[in-house]
Amino acid sequence: MKKTLILLAALPLSACISFGAKPPPSLLTLQSAQSVPAGETRSSANAATITIAVPSVSQALATTRVPVQSTGTSLAYVKDAQWVELPARLFARMTADTVAAKTGRVVLSTAQSFSDPGARLSGELRNFGLDGSTSEAVVTFDAALIRTTGEVVEKRRFEARVPVTAIDAGNAARGINQAANQVAGEVADWVGK
Repeated sequence: MKKTLILLAALPLSACISFGAKPPPSLLTLQSAQSVPAGETRSSANAATITIAVPSVSQALATTRVPVQSTGTSLAYVKDAQWVELPARLFARMTADTVAAKTGRVVLSTAQSFSDPGARLSGELRNFGLDGSTSEAVVTFDAALIRTTGEVVEKRRFEARVPVTAIDAGNAARGINQAANQVAGEVADWVGK
C-alpha cells in the first residue's frame, strides 16, 4: 500500500521532468557546391595527396548551436537553429570535397594519412555564424598549409560574408552554407596553385 501511494504521488511529477532542451524542428547541415562524382577512383600512385585536419575552434563554436555576434563583446545563439554535428567537422568535410573536386588531389583524413600524408592543411575556424550588426553570415578560416614534407608553413586568412534577410534558422543555414562554400573554394584554389 505504501509503495502504491508513493508511486501515485510521484506520477504528477513525471510530467514536469525534462532531460534536455526541446529539439528544434529540423537540424542544419552544409551542402558542398563541388564534390567528386560517385564511383570515381583516385590513387596516390598518380595524384598528389593532401591531409585535411578538422580545424580548431573557440568555445563559442564548439557547440552545435549557431552563434550571432550582436556586438564586439556579446554573443547569442539563433533560436531553433542547431547543426547536425559540430561546425568544424562540417567545414572540414566541405573543404575536403571542394579540394578533391577542384584540384584532383587524393584527400586524406588525419586517420588515413600515416603512410603518406602529402601536403597538410590545418587551421582555426574563427567565425561560423551570423553578424547581427551587419545582418551577414560570416565564415572566417585561418589556414596553415605545409605543401611538401618540409617544414615551411604558409598561413592565410579566408573570409566570406553573405547578407541574410533575417536572423533565423533558415537564413542562417543558407547564408553560412554559401559563405562556407566560398571559403572552401578559395582554399582549394590556394592549395592547388
